[in-house]
Amino acid sequence: MARYILNINGEQREVQAEPVMPLLYALRGELELKGPKFGCGLGQCGACTVIIDGAAIRSCVTPVSAISAKSIRTIDKLGTEDAPHPVQKAFIEEQATQCGYCTNGWIMTTVAALEHNSDVSNQDIREFLSGLKCRCGSHMSMLRAVRRAADIMSEDNES
Repeated sequence: MARYILNINGEQREVQAEPVMPLLYALRGELELKGPKFGCGLGQCGACTVIIDGAAIRSCVTPVSAISAKSIRTIDKLGTEDAPHPVQKAFIEEQATQCGYCTNGWIMTTVAALEHNSDVSNQDIREFLSGLKCRCGSHMSMLRAVRRAADIMSEDNES
């Protein structure tokens, strides 16, 4: 076991873990954050997505030892009920999810992409979301929500 200090949502948090422990296990089990979900355990579905140093990363296949000096963002502190992040707001307005299990991956992937560049085409959106899975089939409403979020964030950047 080793001691890791993780910068999560702007706070320094300590975990005791084996170096190969997936970040997802530390976030959910050790730190009791519930945003990232265990989906496939292979980095293929996206339910476990977090943002590390600005990039959407699958936490189920990322060892704790690989990210100890990096900034980690989870959906747990992305926005609040009274002040949701623009991407969360767009998902709410579009009623974009059904069961919600995969929503973490779609929102965190979208946040990472749009914070990098909010002036995106529909093709760009399809490309950065291409690795995500939704078993409920809410893909079309989520694409509309991402388009809405991109438009909102692009307008905010122009102001």
